[in-house]
Amino acid sequence: MPEVKKSSEPSSNRTDSARAQATTIAPATVVKPDHVRALPLTPAPTEPKKEMAEALTFPASGRTIDRFAHAVIARMTFGTSPASALLTYLDWAAHLAIAPGKQTELAQKAWRKALRYWIWAVRASAPTDGEPCIEPLPQDRRFRGEDWQKPPFNMIYQWFLLQQQWWYNAATGVPGVTPQKEKALEFMSRQILDMMSPSNFLWTNPEVLKATASHAGFNLLRGGLNFIEDWERDVAGRKPIGTENFVVGRDVGITPGKVIFRNRLMELIQYTPTTETVYAEPILIVPACIMKYYILDLSPHNSMVKYLVDQGHTVFIISWKNPVAEDRDLSMGDYRRMGIRSALRVIESVVPDRLVHTVGYCLGGILLATEAAAMARDDEDGIGSMTLFTTELDFSEPGEMQLFLDESQVSFLEDTMWDQGYLDGKQFAGAFQMLRSRDLIWSRMVREYLLGERQVMNDLMAWNADQTRSPSTMHSELLRSLFLNNDLAEAAIRWTVARL
Repeated sequence: MPEVKKSSEPSSNRTDSARAQATTIAPATVVKPDHVRALPLTPAPTEPKKEMAEALTFPASGRTIDRFAHAVIARMTFGTSPASALLTYLDWAAHLAIAPGKQTELAQKAWRKALRYWIWAVRASAPTDGEPCIEPLPQDRRFRGEDWQKPPFNMIYQWFLLQQQWWYNAATGVPGVTPQKEKALEFMSRQILDMMSPSNFLWTNPEVLKATASHAGFNLLRGGLNFIEDWERDVAGRKPIGTENFVVGRDVGITPGKVIFRNRLMELIQYTPTTETVYAEPILIVPACIMKYYILDLSPHNSMVKYLVDQGHTVFIISWKNPVAEDRDLSMGDYRRMGIRSALRVIESVVPDRLVHTVGYCLGGILLATEAAAMARDDEDGIGSMTLFTTELDFSEPGEMQLFLDESQVSFLEDTMWDQGYLDGKQFAGAFQMLRSRDLIWSRMVREYLLGERQVMNDLMAWNADQTRSPSTMHSELLRSLFLNNDLAEAAIRWTVARL
Protein backbone atom coordinates (compact mmCIF):
# COMPACT_ATOMS: atom_id res chain seq x y z
CA MET A 1 0.00 0.00 0.00
CA PRO A 2 1.42 3.40 -0.86
CA GLU A 3 2.29 5.50 2.11
CA VAL A 4 0.07 8.51 2.78
CA LYS A 5 2.11 11.67 2.67
CA LYS A 6 2.15 13.68 5.85
CA SER A 7 -0.10 16.67 5.78
CA SER A 8 1.47 20.10 5.84
CA GLU A 9 -1.27 21.47 8.07
CA PRO A 10 -0.50 22.14 11.76
CA SER A 11 -0.74 19.17 14.09
CA SER A 12 -3.53 20.87 16.04
CA ASN A 13 -5.70 20.61 12.91
CA ARG A 14 -5.10 16.91 12.38
CA THR A 15 -7.39 14.18 13.67
CA ASP A 16 -6.23 11.98 16.53
CA SER A 17 -6.21 8.89 14.32
CA ALA A 18 -2.93 10.09 12.78
CA ARG A 19 -1.34 9.02 16.08
CA ALA A 20 -2.89 5.56 15.89
CA GLN A 21 -0.66 2.55 15.39
CA ALA A 22 0.25 2.27 11.69
CA THR A 23 0.95 -1.21 10.38
CA THR A 24 0.99 -2.67 6.90
CA ILE A 25 -2.27 -4.33 5.92
CA ALA A 26 -1.80 -8.07 5.72
CA PRO A 27 -2.95 -9.77 2.49
CA ALA A 28 -6.47 -11.14 2.70
CA THR A 29 -9.10 -12.49 0.37
CA VAL A 30 -10.66 -9.25 -0.82
CA VAL A 31 -8.48 -6.55 0.71
CA LYS A 32 -6.55 -4.95 -2.16
CA PRO A 33 -4.60 -1.99 -0.82
CA ASP A 34 -2.99 -1.34 -4.21
CA HIS A 35 -6.30 0.01 -5.48
CA VAL A 36 -6.17 3.02 -3.13
CA ARG A 37 -5.99 6.18 -5.17
CA ALA A 38 -5.10 9.54 -3.68
CA LEU A 39 -7.86 12.11 -3.88
CA PRO A 40 -6.90 15.79 -3.98
CA LEU A 41 -6.74 17.69 -0.74
CA THR A 42 -9.00 20.71 -0.42
CA PRO A 43 -6.97 23.85 0.43
CA ALA A 44 -8.10 25.95 3.34
CA PRO A 45 -9.83 29.21 2.39
CA THR A 46 -7.72 32.33 2.46
CA GLU A 47 -10.39 34.98 2.09
CA PRO A 48 -11.60 36.68 5.28
CA LYS A 49 -15.02 35.70 6.51
CA LYS A 50 -17.89 38.09 5.90
CA GLU A 51 -18.82 38.10 9.56
CA MET A 52 -15.27 38.89 10.67
CA ALA A 53 -15.04 41.71 8.14
CA GLU A 54 -18.31 43.05 9.52
CA ALA A 55 -16.95 42.84 13.06
CA LEU A 56 -13.93 44.96 12.13
CA THR A 57 -16.03 47.67 10.53
CA PHE A 58 -16.33 50.86 12.56
CA PRO A 59 -18.67 52.07 13.78
CA ALA A 60 -19.89 48.60 14.65
CA SER A 61 -23.46 47.71 13.76
CA GLY A 62 -26.01 47.08 16.47
CA ARG A 63 -26.18 43.40 15.55
CA THR A 64 -22.41 43.05 15.89
CA ILE A 65 -22.50 44.67 19.33
CA ASP A 66 -25.27 42.30 20.38
CA ARG A 67 -23.27 39.31 19.22
CA PHE A 68 -20.20 40.34 21.14
CA ALA A 69 -22.30 40.97 24.25
CA HIS A 70 -23.93 37.56 23.98
CA ALA A 71 -20.55 35.90 23.50
CA VAL A 72 -19.25 37.53 26.70
CA ILE A 73 -22.35 36.50 28.66
CA ALA A 74 -22.09 32.95 27.31
CA ARG A 75 -18.65 32.56 28.87
CA MET A 76 -20.20 33.19 32.28
CA THR A 77 -23.36 31.09 31.75
CA PHE A 78 -21.70 28.14 29.98
CA GLY A 79 -23.65 28.89 26.82
CA THR A 80 -27.08 29.08 28.47
CA SER A 81 -29.30 31.97 27.44
CA PRO A 82 -30.37 33.96 30.54
CA ALA A 83 -33.27 35.41 28.53
CA SER A 84 -34.68 31.95 27.86
CA ALA A 85 -34.49 31.02 31.56
CA LEU A 86 -36.01 34.35 32.62
CA LEU A 87 -38.89 34.07 30.14
CA THR A 88 -39.65 30.57 31.39
CA TYR A 89 -39.79 31.76 35.00
CA LEU A 90 -41.88 34.84 34.21
CA ASP A 91 -44.36 32.78 32.18
CA TRP A 92 -44.82 30.43 35.14
CA ALA A 93 -45.02 33.24 37.70
CA ALA A 94 -47.55 35.23 35.67
CA HIS A 95 -49.87 32.25 35.25
CA LEU A 96 -49.51 31.27 38.90
CA ALA A 97 -50.35 34.84 39.96
CA ILE A 98 -53.77 34.59 38.28
CA ALA A 99 -54.49 31.06 39.51
CA PRO A 100 -55.94 31.40 43.04
CA GLY A 101 -57.03 27.79 43.03
CA LYS A 102 -53.48 26.57 42.42
CA GLN A 103 -52.17 28.96 45.06
CA THR A 104 -54.66 27.60 47.59
CA GLU A 105 -53.71 24.05 46.70
CA LEU A 106 -49.99 24.80 47.20
CA ALA A 107 -50.67 26.49 50.55
CA GLN A 108 -52.64 23.46 51.72
CA LYS A 109 -49.86 21.12 50.58
CA ALA A 110 -47.27 23.19 52.43
CA TRP A 111 -49.34 23.10 55.64
CA ARG A 112 -50.00 19.36 55.43
CA LYS A 113 -46.33 18.59 54.70
CA ALA A 114 -45.18 20.74 57.62
CA LEU A 115 -47.65 19.08 60.01
CA ARG A 116 -46.73 15.65 58.73
CA TYR A 117 -43.04 16.42 59.18
CA TRP A 118 -43.32 17.65 62.77
CA ILE A 119 -45.39 14.63 63.82
CA TRP A 120 -42.80 12.36 62.25
CA ALA A 121 -39.90 14.31 63.81
CA VAL A 122 -41.32 13.82 67.33
CA ARG A 123 -41.62 10.09 66.75
CA ALA A 124 -38.20 9.85 65.09
CA SER A 125 -36.53 11.43 68.14
CA ALA A 126 -37.49 8.38 70.21
CA PRO A 127 -34.99 5.48 70.31
CA THR A 128 -37.22 3.24 68.20
CA ASP A 129 -37.01 2.53 64.54
CA GLY A 130 -39.78 4.03 62.45
CA GLU A 131 -40.78 4.56 58.86
CA PRO A 132 -39.34 7.67 57.17
CA CYS A 133 -41.61 10.60 56.54
CA ILE A 134 -40.84 10.45 52.79
CA GLU A 135 -38.88 7.96 50.72
CA PRO A 136 -36.23 9.20 48.26
CA LEU A 137 -36.80 8.45 44.59
CA PRO A 138 -35.30 5.11 43.47
CA GLN A 139 -32.53 6.84 41.50
CA ASP A 140 -31.60 9.13 44.40
CA ARG A 141 -28.64 7.55 46.20
CA ARG A 142 -27.54 10.56 48.25
CA PHE A 143 -29.17 9.59 51.56
CA ARG A 144 -28.86 5.80 51.62
CA GLY A 145 -26.02 5.57 54.14
CA GLU A 146 -26.67 4.46 57.72
CA ASP A 147 -25.42 7.77 59.13
CA TRP A 148 -28.22 9.59 57.31
CA GLN A 149 -30.83 7.61 59.26
CA LYS A 150 -29.74 9.00 62.65
CA PRO A 151 -30.81 12.31 64.23
CA PRO A 152 -30.38 15.11 63.37
CA PHE A 153 -29.36 14.20 59.84
CA ASN A 154 -32.48 12.16 59.13
CA MET A 155 -34.57 15.21 60.00
CA ILE A 156 -32.44 17.43 57.74
CA TYR A 157 -32.70 15.28 54.64
CA GLN A 158 -36.37 14.43 55.21
CA TRP A 159 -37.22 18.14 55.35
CA PHE A 160 -35.22 18.67 52.15
CA LEU A 161 -37.08 15.88 50.32
CA LEU A 162 -40.44 17.35 51.37
CA GLN A 163 -39.34 20.73 50.05
CA GLN A 164 -38.24 19.10 46.82
CA GLN A 165 -41.61 17.41 46.44
CA TRP A 166 -43.47 20.67 47.12
CA TRP A 167 -41.48 22.57 44.49
CA TYR A 168 -42.29 19.88 41.96
CA ASN A 169 -45.99 20.41 42.71
CA ALA A 170 -45.49 24.17 42.37
CA ALA A 171 -43.70 23.90 39.03
CA THR A 172 -46.28 21.60 37.45
CA GLY A 173 -49.99 21.82 36.88
CA VAL A 174 -50.19 25.63 36.63
CA PRO A 175 -53.05 26.50 34.22
CA GLY A 176 -51.88 28.16 31.00
CA VAL A 177 -48.23 27.05 31.15
CA THR A 178 -47.25 25.07 28.06
CA PRO A 179 -45.90 21.52 28.59
CA GLN A 180 -42.43 22.50 27.33
CA LYS A 181 -42.13 25.50 29.67
CA GLU A 182 -43.49 23.39 32.53
CA LYS A 183 -40.81 20.77 31.94
CA ALA A 184 -38.17 23.47 31.61
CA LEU A 185 -39.18 25.08 34.91
CA GLU A 186 -39.28 21.73 36.67
CA PHE A 187 -35.79 21.04 35.32
CA MET A 188 -34.50 24.44 36.46
CA SER A 189 -35.97 24.07 39.96
CA ARG A 190 -34.47 20.59 40.22
CA GLN A 191 -31.02 21.96 39.35
CA ILE A 192 -31.29 24.61 42.08
CA LEU A 193 -32.53 22.10 44.67
CA ASP A 194 -29.77 19.63 43.80
CA MET A 195 -27.27 22.42 44.35
CA MET A 196 -28.78 23.17 47.79
CA SER A 197 -28.92 19.53 48.89
CA PRO A 198 -27.66 18.93 52.46
CA SER A 199 -25.35 16.26 51.07
CA ASN A 200 -23.27 19.00 49.40
CA PHE A 201 -22.20 20.77 52.61
CA LEU A 202 -19.76 19.84 55.33
CA TRP A 203 -21.94 20.53 58.39
CA THR A 204 -25.05 18.78 57.05
CA ASN A 205 -23.39 15.66 55.60
CA PRO A 206 -22.73 13.04 58.30
CA GLU A 207 -20.47 11.00 56.04
CA VAL A 208 -18.18 13.98 55.45
CA LEU A 209 -18.20 14.87 59.18
CA LYS A 210 -17.30 11.28 60.06
CA ALA A 211 -14.45 11.25 57.55
CA THR A 212 -13.22 14.62 58.84
CA ALA A 213 -13.15 13.36 62.42
CA SER A 214 -11.43 10.06 61.57
CA HIS A 215 -8.79 11.71 59.34
CA ALA A 216 -8.22 14.74 61.59
CA GLY A 217 -9.33 17.05 58.78
CA PHE A 218 -6.78 15.84 56.26
CA ASN A 219 -9.59 14.86 53.90
CA LEU A 220 -10.49 18.56 53.61
CA LEU A 221 -6.83 19.41 52.99
CA ARG A 222 -6.64 16.80 50.22
CA GLY A 223 -9.93 18.08 48.83
CA GLY A 224 -8.61 21.64 48.78
CA LEU A 225 -5.51 20.50 46.91
CA ASN A 226 -7.70 18.57 44.49
CA PHE A 227 -9.75 21.70 43.85
CA ILE A 228 -6.68 23.84 43.23
CA GLU A 229 -5.21 21.25 40.88
CA ASP A 230 -8.45 20.96 38.91
CA TRP A 231 -8.77 24.75 38.73
CA GLU A 232 -5.19 25.13 37.47
CA ARG A 233 -5.72 22.48 34.79
CA ASP A 234 -8.99 24.04 33.70
CA VAL A 235 -7.50 27.54 33.42
CA ALA A 236 -4.48 26.20 31.52
CA GLY A 237 -6.71 24.22 29.14
CA ARG A 238 -5.24 20.90 30.25
CA LYS A 239 -7.16 17.65 30.55
CA PRO A 240 -8.22 16.25 33.96
CA ILE A 241 -5.70 14.40 36.06
CA GLY A 242 -5.24 10.77 35.07
CA THR A 243 -5.96 11.24 31.36
CA GLU A 244 -2.23 11.19 30.66
CA ASN A 245 -2.37 7.44 31.33
CA PHE A 246 -4.61 6.93 28.29
CA VAL A 247 -2.71 7.96 25.18
CA VAL A 248 -4.37 7.35 21.81
CA GLY A 249 -2.41 4.71 19.92
CA ARG A 250 -0.68 3.45 23.08
CA ASP A 251 -3.39 2.76 25.67
CA VAL A 252 -6.64 3.35 23.78
CA GLY A 253 -7.39 3.07 20.08
CA ILE A 254 -4.67 0.44 19.67
CA THR A 255 -6.28 -1.98 17.20
CA PRO A 256 -3.68 -2.12 14.37
CA GLY A 257 -4.65 -0.17 11.28
CA LYS A 258 -3.50 2.43 8.80
CA VAL A 259 -4.76 5.81 7.62
CA ILE A 260 -5.35 5.22 3.90
CA PHE A 261 -6.99 8.53 3.01
CA ARG A 262 -7.09 12.04 4.36
CA ASN A 263 -8.86 15.22 3.32
CA ARG A 264 -9.55 18.49 5.07
CA LEU A 265 -12.40 17.06 7.14
CA MET A 266 -11.56 13.48 8.03
CA GLU A 267 -9.17 10.54 7.92
CA LEU A 268 -10.22 7.05 6.85
CA ILE A 269 -8.66 4.17 8.77
CA GLN A 270 -8.52 0.61 7.46
CA TYR A 271 -7.84 -1.98 10.16
CA THR A 272 -5.47 -4.90 9.77
CA PRO A 273 -7.21 -8.28 9.27
CA THR A 274 -6.53 -10.88 11.96
CA THR A 275 -7.99 -13.84 10.08
CA GLU A 276 -6.69 -15.68 7.03
CA THR A 277 -9.80 -14.86 5.03
CA VAL A 278 -12.31 -12.07 5.40
CA TYR A 279 -15.91 -11.53 4.40
CA ALA A 280 -16.36 -10.25 0.88
CA GLU A 281 -18.31 -7.15 1.89
CA PRO A 282 -16.59 -4.59 4.14
CA ILE A 283 -17.93 -2.52 7.05
CA LEU A 284 -17.77 1.27 7.34
CA ILE A 285 -18.27 2.79 10.79
CA VAL A 286 -19.30 6.45 10.98
CA PRO A 287 -18.87 7.85 14.52
CA ALA A 288 -20.29 11.16 15.65
CA CYS A 289 -18.40 14.16 14.31
CA ILE A 290 -18.65 15.83 17.74
CA MET A 291 -16.63 13.12 19.50
CA LYS A 292 -13.40 11.20 19.00
CA TYR A 293 -13.57 8.04 16.90
CA TYR A 294 -11.90 5.74 19.43
CA ILE A 295 -15.05 5.47 21.54
CA LEU A 296 -15.54 2.40 19.33
CA ASP A 297 -11.96 1.24 19.87
CA LEU A 298 -11.16 1.76 23.55
CA SER A 299 -9.28 -0.97 25.38
CA PRO A 300 -8.94 -4.40 23.73
CA HIS A 301 -11.57 -5.93 26.01
CA ASN A 302 -14.25 -3.38 25.06
CA SER A 303 -13.33 -2.49 21.48
CA MET A 304 -16.07 -2.95 18.89
CA VAL A 305 -13.51 -2.56 16.09
CA LYS A 306 -11.29 -5.34 17.47
CA TYR A 307 -14.28 -7.66 17.84
CA LEU A 308 -15.35 -7.15 14.23
CA VAL A 309 -11.82 -7.63 12.89
CA ASP A 310 -11.41 -10.81 14.92
CA GLN A 311 -14.65 -12.11 13.38
CA GLY A 312 -13.21 -11.78 9.88
CA HIS A 313 -14.63 -8.43 8.80
CA THR A 314 -12.80 -5.80 6.78
CA VAL A 315 -13.38 -2.67 8.86
CA PHE A 316 -13.05 0.98 7.94
CA ILE A 317 -13.77 3.88 10.28
CA ILE A 318 -13.94 7.63 9.82
CA SER A 319 -11.96 9.82 12.20
CA TRP A 320 -13.30 13.38 12.04
CA LYS A 321 -11.11 16.45 12.29
CA ASN A 322 -11.41 18.55 15.43
CA PRO A 323 -12.35 21.89 13.79
CA VAL A 324 -10.83 25.30 14.50
CA ALA A 325 -12.10 28.83 13.89
CA GLU A 326 -11.14 28.71 10.20
CA ASP A 327 -13.62 25.85 9.72
CA ARG A 328 -16.63 27.93 10.78
CA ASP A 329 -18.34 27.60 7.36
CA LEU A 330 -18.26 23.78 7.21
CA SER A 331 -21.84 22.51 7.05
CA MET A 332 -23.73 19.27 7.55
CA GLY A 333 -23.65 18.90 3.77
CA ASP A 334 -19.85 19.12 3.82
CA TYR A 335 -19.66 16.43 6.50
CA ARG A 336 -21.90 14.18 4.44
CA ARG A 337 -20.08 14.66 1.15
CA MET A 338 -16.46 15.10 2.27
CA GLY A 339 -16.94 12.50 4.97
CA ILE A 340 -19.27 9.63 4.15
CA ARG A 341 -19.35 9.97 0.36
CA SER A 342 -15.57 10.34 0.11
CA ALA A 343 -15.12 7.32 2.38
CA LEU A 344 -17.42 5.21 0.19
CA ARG A 345 -15.44 6.19 -2.92
CA VAL A 346 -12.16 5.19 -1.29
CA ILE A 347 -13.59 1.88 -0.04
CA GLU A 348 -14.83 1.19 -3.58
CA SER A 349 -11.24 1.56 -4.80
CA VAL A 350 -9.94 -0.78 -2.08
CA VAL A 351 -12.67 -3.40 -2.33
CA PRO A 352 -14.23 -2.87 -5.77
CA ASP A 353 -17.68 -4.07 -6.79
CA ARG A 354 -18.77 -4.84 -3.24
CA LEU A 355 -21.64 -3.47 -1.19
CA VAL A 356 -20.60 -1.73 2.03
CA HIS A 357 -22.35 -2.48 5.32
CA THR A 358 -22.52 0.77 7.25
CA VAL A 359 -22.78 1.50 10.98
CA GLY A 360 -23.74 4.95 12.29
CA TYR A 361 -23.21 6.15 15.83
CA CYS A 362 -25.04 9.19 17.28
CA LEU A 363 -24.68 12.19 14.95
CA GLY A 364 -22.72 9.99 12.57
CA GLY A 365 -25.89 7.91 12.23
CA ILE A 366 -27.85 11.02 11.24
CA LEU A 367 -25.29 11.87 8.55
CA LEU A 368 -25.29 8.27 7.37
CA ALA A 369 -29.09 8.19 7.20
CA THR A 370 -29.20 11.34 5.07
CA GLU A 371 -26.54 9.98 2.72
CA ALA A 372 -28.40 6.67 2.38
CA ALA A 373 -31.63 8.57 1.66
CA ALA A 374 -29.89 10.71 -0.97
CA MET A 375 -28.40 7.62 -2.64
CA ALA A 376 -31.80 5.92 -2.69
CA ARG A 377 -33.33 9.03 -4.21
CA ASP A 378 -30.70 9.06 -6.96
CA ASP A 379 -30.89 5.27 -7.54
CA GLU A 380 -27.26 4.82 -6.48
CA ASP A 381 -25.90 1.51 -5.22
CA GLY A 382 -23.10 1.02 -2.72
CA ILE A 383 -24.68 0.57 0.70
CA GLY A 384 -25.71 -2.98 1.50
CA SER A 385 -27.14 -2.32 4.96
CA MET A 386 -27.30 0.39 7.57
CA THR A 387 -27.19 -0.15 11.33
CA LEU A 388 -27.78 2.76 13.70
CA PHE A 389 -27.31 2.95 17.45
CA THR A 390 -27.81 5.85 19.86
CA THR A 391 -29.13 7.71 16.82
CA GLU A 392 -32.26 9.85 16.80
CA LEU A 393 -33.95 10.53 13.46
CA ASP A 394 -37.29 11.88 14.66
CA PHE A 395 -36.85 14.90 16.96
CA SER A 396 -40.50 15.44 17.76
CA GLU A 397 -39.70 14.27 21.32
CA PRO A 398 -35.94 14.68 21.88
CA GLY A 399 -36.17 14.36 25.67
CA GLU A 400 -34.69 16.80 28.16
CA MET A 401 -32.30 18.20 25.54
CA GLN A 402 -35.33 19.98 24.09
CA LEU A 403 -35.55 22.05 27.28
CA PHE A 404 -32.36 23.86 26.25
CA LEU A 405 -33.47 24.48 22.69
CA ASP A 406 -35.89 27.23 21.82
CA GLU A 407 -35.43 30.19 19.51
CA SER A 408 -33.87 32.28 22.28
CA GLN A 409 -31.33 29.60 23.20
CA VAL A 410 -30.40 28.73 19.61
CA SER A 411 -29.94 32.40 18.69
CA PHE A 412 -27.76 32.85 21.79
CA LEU A 413 -25.60 29.86 20.85
CA GLU A 414 -25.27 31.11 17.28
CA ASP A 415 -23.88 34.41 18.55
CA THR A 416 -21.45 32.50 20.76
CA MET A 417 -20.28 30.42 17.81
CA TRP A 418 -20.04 33.53 15.62
CA ASP A 419 -17.43 34.87 18.01
CA GLN A 420 -15.49 31.58 18.32
CA GLY A 421 -16.15 29.99 14.95
CA TYR A 422 -17.14 26.77 16.72
CA LEU A 423 -18.93 25.42 19.77
CA ASP A 424 -16.40 24.42 22.38
CA GLY A 425 -16.28 20.95 23.85
CA LYS A 426 -16.70 22.32 27.38
CA GLN A 427 -20.07 23.73 26.39
CA PHE A 428 -21.07 20.31 25.07
CA ALA A 429 -19.94 18.63 28.28
CA GLY A 430 -21.68 21.22 30.45
CA ALA A 431 -25.03 20.66 28.76
CA PHE A 432 -24.85 16.89 29.18
CA GLN A 433 -23.66 17.17 32.78
CA MET A 434 -26.66 19.34 33.61
CA LEU A 435 -28.92 16.47 32.55
CA ARG A 436 -27.42 14.39 35.38
CA SER A 437 -25.98 17.10 37.63
CA ARG A 438 -26.76 15.14 40.78
CA ASP A 439 -24.32 12.34 39.83
CA LEU A 440 -21.92 14.07 37.45
CA ILE A 441 -21.41 17.38 39.28
CA TRP A 442 -22.45 17.49 42.94
CA SER A 443 -21.69 13.92 43.99
CA ARG A 444 -18.30 14.22 42.32
CA MET A 445 -17.56 17.47 44.14
CA VAL A 446 -18.47 15.91 47.49
CA ARG A 447 -16.26 12.91 46.83
CA GLU A 448 -13.22 14.79 45.54
CA TYR A 449 -13.36 18.10 47.45
CA LEU A 450 -14.96 17.19 50.80
CA LEU A 451 -13.98 13.54 51.20
CA GLY A 452 -10.67 14.12 49.39
CA GLU A 453 -11.00 10.95 47.32
CA ARG A 454 -9.94 10.96 43.69
CA GLN A 455 -11.98 8.81 41.34
CA VAL A 456 -9.73 6.46 39.39
CA MET A 457 -9.65 7.43 35.72
CA ASN A 458 -10.73 4.75 33.24
CA ASP A 459 -10.64 4.58 29.46
CA LEU A 460 -14.22 5.81 28.99
CA MET A 461 -13.69 8.79 31.31
CA ALA A 462 -10.45 9.66 29.51
CA TRP A 463 -12.25 9.55 26.16
CA ASN A 464 -15.02 11.75 27.54
CA ALA A 465 -12.42 14.31 28.65
CA ASP A 466 -10.89 14.34 25.15
CA GLN A 467 -13.29 17.05 24.08
CA THR A 468 -14.09 18.08 20.53
CA ARG A 469 -15.49 21.17 18.85
CA SER A 470 -18.26 21.71 16.32
CA PRO A 471 -18.14 24.22 13.41
CA SER A 472 -20.60 27.08 13.85
CA THR A 473 -22.44 26.55 10.55
CA MET A 474 -22.79 22.82 11.05
CA HIS A 475 -23.98 23.14 14.63
CA SER A 476 -26.46 25.86 13.74
CA GLU A 477 -27.93 23.60 11.04
CA LEU A 478 -28.04 20.73 13.52
CA LEU A 479 -30.01 22.75 16.07
CA ARG A 480 -32.39 24.50 13.69
CA SER A 481 -32.97 21.86 11.04
CA LEU A 482 -33.17 18.85 13.34
CA PHE A 483 -34.12 19.92 16.87
CA LEU A 484 -36.32 22.94 16.13
CA ASN A 485 -37.87 22.03 12.76
CA ASN A 486 -37.50 18.21 12.71
CA ASP A 487 -36.73 18.47 8.98
CA LEU A 488 -35.20 15.00 8.73
CA ALA A 489 -38.35 13.19 9.83
CA GLU A 490 -40.47 15.56 7.73
CA ALA A 491 -38.36 14.87 4.61
CA ALA A 492 -37.73 18.60 4.28
CA ILE A 493 -34.03 18.78 5.01
CA ARG A 494 -31.96 21.21 2.93
CA TRP A 495 -28.28 21.36 3.84
CA THR A 496 -25.92 23.72 2.11
CA VAL A 497 -22.42 22.78 0.96
CA ALA A 498 -19.68 25.28 1.67
CA ARG A 499 -16.89 23.57 -0.25
CA LEU A 500 -16.11 20.08 -1.55
